[in-house]
Amino acid sequence: MLSRPTRDEASGYYFIYIDQVPEGDLSVILSEQMKETVSLLSSLEENQGDDRYAPDKWTVKEVLGHIIETERIMSYRVLSFARGEQAQLFGFDQEAYVKAARFHERNLSDLLEEFTAVRQATLTLLRGVPQEAWTNTGNLGNAKVSARAIAYVLTGHEKHHVQVLKEKYLSV
Repeated sequence: MLSRPTRDEASGYYFIYIDQVPEGDLSVILSEQMKETVSLLSSLEENQGDDRYAPDKWTVKEVLGHIIETERIMSYRVLSFARGEQAQLFGFDQEAYVKAARFHERNLSDLLEEFTAVRQATLTLLRGVPQEAWTNTGNLGNAKVSARAIAYVLTGHEKHHVQVLKEKYLSV
């Protein structure tokens, strides 16, 4: 079982997400999240994928697309750091990514299929990381971050956005 990252493995910002991850086996948590997210969003009508809770906020499909793309990016970072990469990796502009992806043109069911495939790939990747590589650190922006911290960030990030979907989009 992968242990929780310590406070010296990432900058404070990342603990917004890390702290949302419950105790337990990270692979089990990720698998359960996948089931919950798919169940939650597959119950929606297709047109509900275009709902937004305010004019300047993302649609349901855009939130899901953002979760997918962030998980892809974070998985790459886990792989890079676990393999000892020391080249500096950079952040990304989430607003620009969402806009360029044009999630509004896709079906919600297609996005859920992609989410499931990405999550399965993440789970497979995490199973293949050697135990001693989890504490390897890499350069992210101007900070050192461990592979383990990034795995927790991607888990907490999805949890955060699903909670936003439940509270702001689906409770109306």
